[in-house]
Amino acid sequence: MATTALTATPSLSRLDTISETHPAPGTEAPRKPTLLIVDDEEGPRQSLRIVFKNDYHVLVASDGLEAIMLARSTPVNVCVCDIMMLGMSGVEVLKELKQIDPAIEVIMLTAFETIETARQALRYGASDYLNKPFDIPTMRAAVAHAAQKHRATVEFQRGNQQLQELQRVIQDQRVREEMARAQGEIYASVLHDINSPLTIISGFVELINRSMQNAARVEGEQLENIKGDLNKLNGQVGRCVEISRRYLSFLHNQTAEKAHVGVNQIMSDLTELLSRHPSAKGHRLTVKNLDLDVIAGINGTDFLQILLNLTINALQSTSHPHRVTVSCTLHPNPIDLEKFSDGPAQRFINRDGFANRTPILAVTIEDDGPGIPAEILARMFEHRFTTKPPELGTGLGLSIVKRLVREAQGAILIQSVPGHGAKFTVCLQTLS
Repeated sequence: MATTALTATPSLSRLDTISETHPAPGTEAPRKPTLLIVDDEEGPRQSLRIVFKNDYHVLVASDGLEAIMLARSTPVNVCVCDIMMLGMSGVEVLKELKQIDPAIEVIMLTAFETIETARQALRYGASDYLNKPFDIPTMRAAVAHAAQKHRATVEFQRGNQQLQELQRVIQDQRVREEMARAQGEIYASVLHDINSPLTIISGFVELINRSMQNAARVEGEQLENIKGDLNKLNGQVGRCVEISRRYLSFLHNQTAEKAHVGVNQIMSDLTELLSRHPSAKGHRLTVKNLDLDVIAGINGTDFLQILLNLTINALQSTSHPHRVTVSCTLHPNPIDLEKFSDGPAQRFINRDGFANRTPILAVTIEDDGPGIPAEILARMFEHRFTTKPPELGTGLGLSIVKRLVREAQGAILIQSVPGHGAKFTVCLQTLS
């Protein structure tokens, strides 16, 4: 059916913009989601308005043109639209609404159901498809499900916008790198540090997008999973922003704010980050907390980056399924450094700069992989040293770990015998 030019003006008599209840003086009523009802029959239109007036900000339209005008002037969350109407059909209204805002969820109504109309409505993104006459509980459930899906979509879009903004910041960093090659190592470190959180963000975005596209309804456990993924995504965006700010402060000779967090919180963050990391697939990763939580004497983001680099290296030590364990212990006495002389199977990093003050936190990353040959063990913390091909490794990870541990006056003990795995122990001070 041909679409008429949009010249109609919404009738004020059909615009239910005044709530039936009023907030108490001095208080602001919570914002209700907006429900648009489109039907050329007065009876169903007004019936639905009465049913939903207490829970939604209800707009009503008697034809497609009026519905489009309302949607362009007022943000709409959910629309209930009749398919068979004079002028624009319900499917045409659906297509127009999705062009105005793809997040609008549309429930189609019809008294003359055909397979083709159902397919057409779903193909253009309808949230649900109900027959006339409908019962009130079914209609309420359909609208509630559509409103939930709209909220999830908006939250996803907000997180995705933050991700895009962060990617623009990173791109700006890359441009600045060309303008200040003398500080190239610092910028390369930024990109390396951010790479792990961005890998997780990318996975969340793909997972959420797939869930939203493949489901006509998002409810129950699936809705809770999407909400959880959105919270995790926003957390990863925050970590990336914190890393960027830390390096920018360093570049401008400013002292980055020291954000200290509990060791067990860092262990929890590490588990969350690596649970979806590609390097963990097929391997057995175990992260063990302290029995009694303490605060490590190091910036929380630095601590997390150290553990991420070392744990991912352990996971990538072999493609064969193997075990990686991260565990924490507290040492009440100073470490006897004479026991850890450098040799073919052992190295102690930052011996001279280590503040050997108690209690000392020791975090151990241990794997049962192939171990580290002596010639590699001697060089593995050198700047840009890597055994990986250029497309897989930059040689920055362990040099960044070394720098962060030195800045915290900590130390790293590496112990490995070829064929018997490797063990990295990060020693840090604790805050009383």
